[in-house]
Amino acid sequence: MQRFQSSWRPGFGHVPLVLIMALLLYPGLQNIVVYLHSAVTGSYISGTHSVVFISCPNEQVGKIIARTIMEKKLAACVNIVPEVFSMYSWDSEITETIEVLMVIKTRSSKMHELTEFIRSVHPFEIPEVISLSVDQGNPLYLKWIEETVPDE
Repeated sequence: MQRFQSSWRPGFGHVPLVLIMALLLYPGLQNIVVYLHSAVTGSYISGTHSVVFISCPNEQVGKIIARTIMEKKLAACVNIVPEVFSMYSWDSEITETIEVLMVIKTRSSKMHELTEFIRSVHPFEIPEVISLSVDQGNPLYLKWIEETVPDE
């Protein structure tokens, strides 16, 4: 009777392979691999930047909030879109109103700080703060956001 013998023996030669597999399979470590790849290749990391939507009751409130966001370096740019018709449910009633919409470009890492700031100054009881991750974009524009909004 012939015995089966494995040629695989544990050793230091297999350690890099095991580490790479662990990095690829573990979600938290997978992000590190993506960041390392980006650093080496210079490619964009999807989700590094965000576009944020905030509605305000009027242009004056929007401008005050926008200026403070810019002064605090929480965003690289704020667009204010005037006269947006809004319809929403509040206190079990359908409400119709005219608002302004702020469109903010920032780093995704600033979302918590930006949201907390909006909640502290916004006149609405529950202000809209909706963030969408940027998947791709003009590399020069995305680099400008990085240079304008410090990642502290």
